[in-house]
Amino acid sequence: MAATTHTVSNQVPPLTGYDVFAADRALTEAVRRHTSPGLLAEVRGELGELGRSAGSAQAQEWGAQANANPPVLRTHDRYGHRIDEVEFHPAWHRLLGHAVGAGLTDAWGRPGGHVRRAAGFLVWTQVEAGHGCPLSMTHAAVPALRTDPALAAEWEPLLTSTVHERGLRPAARKAGVLLGMGMTEKQGGTDVRSNTTRAEPLAAEGEYLLTGHKWFCSAPMSDGFLVLAQAPGGLTCFLLPRVLPDGTRNTFAIQRLKDKLGNRSNASAEVEFDGTWARRVGEEGRGVRTIIGMVAATRLDCLVGSAALMRQAVAQAIHHCTYRSVSGGVLVEKPLMRNVLADLALESEAATVLAMRLAAAYDDGSASELAFLRIAVPAAKYWVTKQCTPLVAEALECLGGNGYVEESGMPRLLREAPLNSIWEGSGNVQALDVLRALQREPMALNAFLQEVGRARGADHRLDGAIRDMLTELADLNGIEARARRLAERMALVLQGSLLVRWAPPEVADAFCASRLGGDRGAVFGTLPHSLDLASVVERARPVAD
Repeated sequence: MAATTHTVSNQVPPLTGYDVFAADRALTEAVRRHTSPGLLAEVRGELGELGRSAGSAQAQEWGAQANANPPVLRTHDRYGHRIDEVEFHPAWHRLLGHAVGAGLTDAWGRPGGHVRRAAGFLVWTQVEAGHGCPLSMTHAAVPALRTDPALAAEWEPLLTSTVHERGLRPAARKAGVLLGMGMTEKQGGTDVRSNTTRAEPLAAEGEYLLTGHKWFCSAPMSDGFLVLAQAPGGLTCFLLPRVLPDGTRNTFAIQRLKDKLGNRSNASAEVEFDGTWARRVGEEGRGVRTIIGMVAATRLDCLVGSAALMRQAVAQAIHHCTYRSVSGGVLVEKPLMRNVLADLALESEAATVLAMRLAAAYDDGSASELAFLRIAVPAAKYWVTKQCTPLVAEALECLGGNGYVEESGMPRLLREAPLNSIWEGSGNVQALDVLRALQREPMALNAFLQEVGRARGADHRLDGAIRDMLTELADLNGIEARARRLAERMALVLQGSLLVRWAPPEVADAFCASRLGGDRGAVFGTLPHSLDLASVVERARPVAD
């Protein structure tokens, strides 16, 4: 081929060699807002280090390698012994080890722990989301284990360790461990009360043998799992170690790994228990109440994970349009493309601000903040995770045909995007949980209304949306069929309230006009042309100050 026919021009340089944290203004401002002044320098320092690693070519290569080389199940060794081990590509372990070392499994015992962890999780999972599952579950297991002080004393220091130690050994012989979760079964799905796995008590207090199955067991290479099973006193939570204290393998038969749409670098498995030893967590018959703290924390991580995917998609789209020229100018300066990018940026910032506000509520820990979380987490998880997929698809389109090519990384983001709306309860589960909180926990609604009310009078469109939401809440006719509509309204009103209080005027104005004032079409890129869209796009551009 003649070299003269292969001149490469008007191609976009890779988005690499930058600080993912510092380049995200919405996130850096949220960290500053929700972190005490005496702690801010330390937190910004650790997040800056993580952000620079996330933006490096090396980390991005690890993400691509981990995605291209999915885990492999080894049921037997060469001699025919059952081993049930899952092998991961070294790049996946490098990503996971870096995350553990950065404290992304430790939020409960550090000052400002939830804000700094959520920010770190949002930054680092932009590299590759597939290793986020074990990070999330290991972190979220802590509140469940704390219902049993003896178990917590034994396991919590290992769960919050900054050491990722590979290999199956007794937990007591490791410097750090990972914890997974197994709740759903074939016949029940989200209806965990229909679980059939049996738990037979042994003579020793708190010890049981489990027999049954789990249809989805996340991160099956973990050192232990929180599972639900039917004990004599009803559905109960158990801690099931992969390796017993004496060094022998617990009975944990991995039947197969799921072949998933996305999240390819992470393993999800079907497992069988047959006389599998486990320890009770909490009281018999109170399994759901025991494990609900873990579920709430992982739901927040679904929200943070979606915010991370949104941010990376928007960063890639704006970066591409900043360098790509068409019809005599760069794309980012074309009015219609600017409208699309600004609309995407609004959605991304609203997700980030909301996620960090909820993380700050965990750090506060007061009764009013916990009540607020009870209703805000399912509403926010419902809405933000739903918005993730159309946003990523639109961002991919901004790259044109280049975005449809695997090398761009955008197809991987798109395959990942639907996941968080399904994990830890799909859309209907979240919407119905909002109704459950409204009906059973009046303090939750009061706390929510107090939060959104802090911005009353600042924007007439927000005030109108709050009035419409209150009208919806006052009408109980057909409330279950309207649960999604109500959850959406609550999430949008909450996002609007936060942006009016904390975002720059051009961001808050555009959000309220389009999301609350109704001046927007059905797809991205239909914002009112009179808004300051150039400032919205510039704010979201992935260039550190």
